[in-house]
Amino acid sequence: MIACPVETFPALDALPFVRAAFLQRAPGVDVLTDRETALARLWEVHRHTADEAGFSGMPFVVAEQVHGNLVAPVSGPTSEPIPGADGLITSSQGVCLAVYVADCAAVYLVDKKGRGIGLVHSGKKGTEKRIVVSAIDALREHYGIPAEDLLVQIAPCIRPPHYELDFAAQIVRDASEAGVREVIDCGTCTASHPETYYSYRREMGRTGRLLALLALV
Repeated sequence: MIACPVETFPALDALPFVRAAFLQRAPGVDVLTDRETALARLWEVHRHTADEAGFSGMPFVVAEQVHGNLVAPVSGPTSEPIPGADGLITSSQGVCLAVYVADCAAVYLVDKKGRGIGLVHSGKKGTEKRIVVSAIDALREHYGIPAEDLLVQIAPCIRPPHYELDFAAQIVRDASEAGVREVIDCGTCTASHPETYYSYRREMGRTGRLLALLALV
């Protein structure tokens, strides 16, 4: 079974109670098709890669991803995507939050004291609707985590000049204004590295999906 290259982030790797990964383009998988077919073709590769990356035995919990700002709390495995949600939070160990992206940003939110985590899908529309702020608010409301205890990490996403908006920069501003003291943007543009990342804009919609994973361990 082939595996995807796995990208990690130093600030998240430094936290012993959390596991985070960003799965890159899967070699040899034909994704020149619609989203659902591409995801079906990628499923076994993604699952195998996740198992090899330290998520073995953890069920994926995914959001429906409708480009909104709903952030849903998760306490355990679900058989279907969380309806209407673009963000997920949990305080449960061994539950792997999962978000698919192909130019939109996957944003990781982690309590540096280990009480909870969040993972959101934030593209142009989600950023305009301030979904990261919704996730910050949800972590406080559900788990009592103040914004100043959070680490926020932005994964690779599309950026100028390949896209007209720098929504990653807006995410940084929104999180900082919401009280987060440690906001890290990896700075990588998905459309600039076609050999490494899928890009919806560059590949005109017929492409695969990168997979962001986050779990408390």
